Amino acid sequence: MLIIPAIDIRNGRCVRLRQGDMSQETVYADDPVAVAERWVQAGARRLHVVDLDGAMLGRPESMGIVHEIVRRFPDLPVQVGGGIRDEDAIQSYLDTGAHYVILGTRAIGTPHFIADVCIEFPGHIIVSLDAKDNKLATEGWSKLSRNNPVDVAHRCAEEGVAAIIYTDVNRDGMMSGLNVEVAVRLCREVNVPIIAAGGIASLDDIRALCAVAGEGIVGAVTGRAIYEGRLDFIEAQRLADTLCPPREMPQ
Repeated sequence: MLIIPAIDIRNGRCVRLRQGDMSQETVYADDPVAVAERWVQAGARRLHVVDLDGAMLGRPESMGIVHEIVRRFPDLPVQVGGGIRDEDAIQSYLDTGAHYVILGTRAIGTPHFIADVCIEFPGHIIVSLDAKDNKLATEGWSKLSRNNPVDVAHRCAEEGVAAIIYTDVNRDGMMSGLNVEVAVRLCREVNVPIIAAGGIASLDDIRALCAVAGEGIVGAVTGRAIYEGRLDFIEAQRLADTLCPPREMPQ
């Protein structure tokens, strides 16, 4: 079980939002690269980097920052998302050294797109399913689609994605606890590694995840809790290592 620090970038700074609301932004640092170094020194084995400006505009806006992060830590797997809507953007991020690209809006709105890019970039495509009231949020979580998360997960699994990130938008940034039940339900529907996100608040959430790790949950993304000191990242990863047998993450 990997505990994966989130680095959300907006206007060049490291921030966190509440439920994806751009008006509820907390700035944690002016230098996302320094933040990445902090988590690497703390023992992070993967980073989750999101270009929030790109997510809203539909095109990468923070590629230079991502490039610097992967240049500084070339052996660390980095998964990056936000505004990645075409093959050129995917190729550009992979060329910078990112290990995985995270797709959301195009994965939901253009069914054949995932099949095409999974063939073109095998092993590098992760799909983010961001659910609010059982509907998938798109375009930086500013809109809701009519697609059911399970239906889209089935399609993505069949098309060969490396993993699926499942986020409960209502809990994201709220530190109200993970929606473990829904993540497990999704695991039981698809044979693809699931990374949980949204709402991690304490070591109790790590324990809850590890208790169901056998269902197919291989990692968890955490943000506000580790930035505000509610969750000690080092202790969280140590607890996960103790409670969960090693599982193979997507390569």
